[in-house]
Amino acid sequence: MKIAEIYKILDEICPFASQEGWDNSGLQVGSFDSEFERIYLSLDLDSELLQNVLPNSLIITHHPLIFKGLKCLDYSLYPSSLIREMVIKNISLISLHTNADLAFLNEKFVTQVLGLEISSKEGFLIYADVNMKFSELCKFVKEKLGLENLRAVHAKDEISKICICTGSGADLMQDVKADAFLTGDLKYHQALYAKENGLNLIDINHYESERYFSDFLAKYLQNLKIEVIISNSKNPFTYC
Repeated sequence: MKIAEIYKILDEICPFASQEGWDNSGLQVGSFDSEFERIYLSLDLDSELLQNVLPNSLIITHHPLIFKGLKCLDYSLYPSSLIREMVIKNISLISLHTNADLAFLNEKFVTQVLGLEISSKEGFLIYADVNMKFSELCKFVKEKLGLENLRAVHAKDEISKICICTGSGADLMQDVKADAFLTGDLKYHQALYAKENGLNLIDINHYESERYFSDFLAKYLQNLKIEVIISNSKNPFTYC
C-alpha cells in the first residue's frame, strides 16, 4: 500500500485542513510514493517503540514527532535520532494531532471512556450534563481512568455541567461555560485563575486522557487489507 492511499483515507476520517495553524499534523517522515507493509498506531513515537517496529512500515501517531522547525539533524539527540533510524529501516510517519482531536478523540473519550452523553460541542470543548457533588465527580473520574489520585481545584460543591478537553486544553479555560473543566497539563497560575473565578478543575493528565487514540483509530482502519498493530508508547512520567 502506498502512503498516498492511506493519507487519503486518514484525510476523510479527520481532515488535515482542520488542524490548528500552529499544528504539524500530516506526513512527517517518508514520501507519498513510498510503500509500506503494515501500520503501527501509537500516541507518541519513542526509541523503545521504534526498536520493535519492522522495516517497511508506517507509524501513525497522535503527537507529531517534528513540531517546531529543526535547524539541524543531530543524531545523538531526540528527535533526530529517531528520524535517522526510520530512514535506515524505511519507516514512514504520519501524525494526526488537532485534526484527530476535533474529529473523534475528544468525543469518543467522553462517550466511550467516561460513558457520558454529549450535550453540546464547541470546537475542542465537549460538554456533558451531570448531577454530582465535586467529590463524587472526582471519584467517578478516578474510577473511569484507573487513577489512584487526581490533582484538582475545588471551587464549589454542586456540579451540573462539565466540560472536557483531552490532552492539554487549559488555554481554552476562559471559553469554558461549565461548573467543572476536565483537561490535562494544568499549571499553578491556571489553577489559581480557575479557583478565583469559581471554576472547578480536574487534571485528567495528558497521557492518561489521550492513550485511547490508537484503539479509537484502529476501529476506523479495521477493514483495510493490511495489518494494523496497536503499539502504544509509554508514559514518560512515573508516580513515586
